[in-house]
Order: sequence, then structure tokens, then C-alpha cells
Amino acid sequence: MQFTQDEIADAVAILRPRVPPTPAYAWPLLTARLGPEVIVKHENHTPTGAFKARGGLVYMERLRRAGLPPGVVTATRGNHGQSIAMGAQAAGIPALIVVPEGNSPEKNAAMRAFGGEVLIAGEDFDAARVRAAAEAEARGYRMVPSFHRDLVQGVATYAAELFADWQGIDVVFAPVGMGSGLCGLIAMRDLLGLKTEIVGVVAKLAPAFARSFRAGHPLPNFGAQTFADGIACREPSPEALEVILRGAADLIEVDEAEIVEAIRVLLTDTHNLAEGAGAAALAGLMQCRARHAGKRAAVILSGGNIDREALLAVLSDQTPGEASARQP
Repeated sequence: MQFTQDEIADAVAILRPRVPPTPAYAWPLLTARLGPEVIVKHENHTPTGAFKARGGLVYMERLRRAGLPPGVVTATRGNHGQSIAMGAQAAGIPALIVVPEGNSPEKNAAMRAFGGEVLIAGEDFDAARVRAAAEAEARGYRMVPSFHRDLVQGVATYAAELFADWQGIDVVFAPVGMGSGLCGLIAMRDLLGLKTEIVGVVAKLAPAFARSFRAGHPLPNFGAQTFADGIACREPSPEALEVILRGAADLIEVDEAEIVEAIRVLLTDTHNLAEGAGAAALAGLMQCRARHAGKRAAVILSGGNIDREALLAVLSDQTPGEASARQP
């Protein structure tokens, strides 16, 4: 997946009225704790509290230019759904957001606040996605996928900001849900001709992308029982995997305890809240800190939309909730 400077400039122009650049700070407490110089890209500071805001707005604006459908429908666990609801609201068309049973009430409320109609259907994300496709056909709506070139171009703008703000980054760690964030990093790194290593991080309880990366081809039907719903992928996108195979240095797996510890560390050392997926990148760096000692390492804090109950569990040294199949 290759982008041009003009495409990225257009994506930035679409986003700027709604999504200002997010900060990237080098936090000295993280550096003292881990060894490498640690830069945190704060995608928890977007209007939706997650990097997905970028993709939805760009996708919907490009759709508006091509000719709007009567409405759009998508399946989500929350952050993607917020971005599509916000983009559809800006375009003036309805958005149906299908979420599985047991989805975060707080994320459901946020999607409604952005103008989305939330439909709860199916035991997990994949069942919700089937229902979403059926609703799209029945209503004559456009089905918005979780991975699309315009979505990736939108989220690639965070990589453009990061690489513009900080020179000489040796390695970037990013969480992998459906792959748009990691693919955006790879595409932007390549467009700028940088040598930065890109490392993806998945949950051990949702290992499909990492196992597929090592196999060199998609391996579906793994479990996705992690509490970190933004990275609970069990059906990897072949298109995303192709980009990741060509451009990522590695995909590593972190367990639930490592994700929980990374949430606590981010709160302690930076006073920022991270949801499970948002803390995964730091968990990955913490796992292999010795390998990157003395280097300049960036981590993507992809979102801060952690539920109150989950946060209380984290602060009580527990893993949030019962394990349940989740998906971005």
C-alpha cells in the first residue's frame, strides 16, 4: 500500500477542522523506567479519544465527493464506530453502528452522541459484522469495512505528525486490531524514506495477526478473548497482512497482565488514561526493552476509552471483567 504526498496532504486538510495534531512527548519517567528514550504519541487526545477519528472522517469525506449513499452501516466494538458516526453526521447522512452483545456501554453512548444509531446484535464482532451486512442490504446503505485505503490514509496522518515532530526514531510500537494503524505507519515511513522499524503488538488471547505474520499467510479462527477490545481480532484482513508482511519488523504478543501493567505505568508516569489496546504498544516495548536500550522508541497510545469498571479493576491489580470475544 503506497500513498503520495498529495493524498496525505488531502487527508490532513480534511481532518484539520475537526482533528488537530496530537502531541508526541518524550516522558522522562518512562525513559528512566525502561532504558530507551520513550516517546508517546497521544492519539487518546483526538475528539473521539482514539486514532480512529482520523480514518472515519477521511473515508466519509471521500465518499461524499464520490456521491453519498442513503446511509452507512458498519460493525465495531466502539472506536471505529465513533469515527464513522462522526463522519456521517458531518456528511449529513445516517449511520447504523452494529455492536455485539456485551459491548461497552460507554462506547455505545459515545457513538449515539456522535449521531449514530446503535444496534446490538450477535455474540461477538464477527456475528455483528454479518448482521451489519444484512442491514446494509435491507436498508440500501453503504457497508463500511474495518480496513480500507481511505481509512488507512486517514490514520496515516498520525504517523506523518510523529515523524515530523521527532527525528531519528529507531523503532515504533503500535497495536494491531484490523491493521489500519500499523499499515498507516508503514506507508508513511516508506513515503518519507525512513529506516525506522515498525513493530506490531497483539494480545496473546487474540493472536491471529501475529501467528499469520509468522506463517506468511492469513490464519483465521483464533480466539479473541482479550479484554483489550480494540485488538481483539480473530479474522485478519488479508490486505492488511500483505502490507504488514512487507513492512513490519515483527509482531509480538503480550498477555493480559502485561497490558494491565502498561495501563498502570502510563497513568503513573504520564497521567494519561489508556484503554487496553491503547496500552498494548507500551506493553510490547516493556516486554523487549533490553533489545532497544539506548534507542529512541515511540509507542502509539491509540486510545483512552477505558470504561470506569475496567479502570477500577486495573487500579485494584486485577484484569478487567470476564474474558469475552471482542474486535475493533
